Amino acid sequence: MTEVEHHAPAATRPTIPATITTERLVLRPFTPDDADDRYGYQALPEVVRYLYRPAHTREANETSIRTRGVHNGWSADDDILLWAVCRADRPGVVGEVVVTLTNARARQAEIGWVFNPQYAGQGYATEAARALAATAFESLGVHRLFARLDALNTASVRVCERLGMRREAHFVESDLDGDRWGSECVYALLAREWNA
Repeated sequence: MTEVEHHAPAATRPTIPATITTERLVLRPFTPDDADDRYGYQALPEVVRYLYRPAHTREANETSIRTRGVHNGWSADDDILLWAVCRADRPGVVGEVVVTLTNARARQAEIGWVFNPQYAGQGYATEAARALAATAFESLGVHRLFARLDALNTASVRVCERLGMRREAHFVESDLDGDRWGSECVYALLAREWNA
């Protein structure tokens, strides 16, 4: 009997879509014209409390759009693809979704989303995250997609669950947010689970 070696499938050069469309949404790269819309929700205390960074200044927001809004590639650790989420039937940005290649060799990526609370409860976050997850698995060749979120962020927990992600970890008081200890949850999904 011979021993058979098992290797991960060779990665093919991913196709990064210019836009991603769903029934109600268009996901596209940010443009400088989106700066006011993005700053409008990124500066809100109820949004910032769940981000792992302080609120952007207006200038930092514009810089972020210039640097992260350009899709230069998907092959190296820390490559980022950031999309503005817009409703298909009217102009304006309602939120954003992002996927970060955290380990290129193992094809691990982190997914995230930030939405203007004005549009909460309409299913936009789930719809956009589902479209981005499909792109990550089907176009970008991701093997494992995960999300890190504050344990108190119940809206994001529900999005993870709707995507079929499982909770893999709950780190108790793992982050100090100002003077508040925050706990973090990690949810994940494998490509074969997505395809099933």
